[in-house]
Amino acid sequence: MQTPEPLGGTRPTSRDVARTAGVSQATVSLVLGDKWRGRVSERTAESVREAARSLGYRPNLAARNLRLGRTRTALLVVPALTNEFFAHVYTGAAAAAAAHGFGVVLYPSPEGLGPARDPFASAQAALDGVLASSMATDALEAFRGTDLPLVMLDSDPAAPGAAAHVNLDVAEGMRRVTGHLLGLGHRRFLHLASAAPSWTFDVRAATLAHALSGAEVRTVRSPLTIADAWEAAGLALAAPGPRPTAVICDDDILAVGVCKAARRLGLRVPEDLSVTGFDDMALATAVEPELTTVRLPAEEFGRRGMEALLAVLAGEPPRPVSLPVELVPRGSSGPAPAS
Repeated sequence: MQTPEPLGGTRPTSRDVARTAGVSQATVSLVLGDKWRGRVSERTAESVREAARSLGYRPNLAARNLRLGRTRTALLVVPALTNEFFAHVYTGAAAAAAAHGFGVVLYPSPEGLGPARDPFASAQAALDGVLASSMATDALEAFRGTDLPLVMLDSDPAAPGAAAHVNLDVAEGMRRVTGHLLGLGHRRFLHLASAAPSWTFDVRAATLAHALSGAEVRTVRSPLTIADAWEAAGLALAAPGPRPTAVICDDDILAVGVCKAARRLGLRVPEDLSVTGFDDMALATAVEPELTTVRLPAEEFGRRGMEALLAVLAGEPPRPVSLPVELVPRGSSGPAPAS
């Protein structure tokens, strides 16, 4: 690749990209228009993308849209950005979109979690496709009956209506959590489950029930806030009868609420009570002791979701994706206390 020449204050053009990459403008148009497959080699396509990045080239989308009749815009529907996980999903999705000259319109549910209102009742023509979390699927009613391709994140791969599914292996994550705690000798459990209706939480609950079928398990549901988890866990831990020795939470937010409830009841974590979370966001290491949790690759999740949508738009057959997760043992889990 040739070394980019200084462009002064002028905006770089596709001709500059072509000269830097040593290719024709037609090749640049194919690559940056995401129509290069079968016409241009992967190596040449990467050279063009690298030249565009090094020059800071941005296509004139207004002019291109007049030619293609497309806006090169995707809608990302998530429950809320107050949950750090979805902020990282957006970061990954936006990076993948930008690499292909696409923009991302972000739509978080006004209610925070659960059903969202119709975000584009009269502007569907401004979109090329939709990427959506299973926790905000009701927002997608507006797109039923349209030809907009839909890629679902963390949703039932057998459910109809989506062009592709990208999932996290949350079942394996829950298996690792339960295996970790059983290995530490725990046999009495509290499952602090998310009250948000979602396939991903249903999978966690079903996997936990199967893995702990020979143990004593009580399930309590809570909204995904620290205050609600604090209250729900406090009531459950103070209830009559043998107290659980471990609390398995569907989310790090819930786990922090449990730790606060335990402290209020005079219980030590993990000496008296082990607590585990799910996600491994910044919150997991902001508390003391730090949370044992399941690390979910949020940015990679968003990136792979957007790549799946771009593949669908390019007419490629969808491929199911299930991203691996990782158990991260930390100080909030320990051996079960002696009975």
